[in-house]
Amino acid sequence: MQHLTVRKIPADLAKALEVEKHRRRLSLNQTVIELLRQSLGVGVGRKRSNGLARLAGTWTREEHEQFEAAVAVTEEIDEELWH
Repeated sequence: MQHLTVRKIPADLAKALEVEKHRRRLSLNQTVIELLRQSLGVGVGRKRSNGLARLAGTWTREEHEQFEAAVAVTEEIDEELWH
């Protein structure tokens, strides 16, 4: 088994790891290994994910139409900016 030592971990990252360790109810070592597996897509049945898949298909048609209407202005071209 390989060993890895990481030095000079920034305080904010160390704090985030502590929080994540408690959230997962794992040791710090297990937490770091799991985070590395997830971020690199390593492991049986694991694939790299940005976490958005769990949201897919959760909007109703009405919610989708409301969203499309709200962002429609971003699709418009301001002719003054192009001349």
